[in-house]
Amino acid sequence: MALVKVYSGSEIEVAPVKAVLEEAGINPVVKNNVQSATLAGFGSFGQAMELYVEGYEADKAKTLITNYIK
Repeated sequence: MALVKVYSGSEIEVAPVKAVLEEAGINPVVKNNVQSATLAGFGSFGQAMELYVEGYEADKAKTLITNYIK
């Protein structure tokens, strides 16, 4: 199944959200745009990290994230 982006933010914002998902049994994939940009010789600003989950877990993940952020 395809991966779905469920959250993006700085490394500091993404780390606890990732932990919430993992505690619920969801294993997110982290895309680190800062590291990718640095390796390519470019800078990166803004929402530097993204969390992706399997499509069938996306609704559950989004609900968990919404409840965590409140």
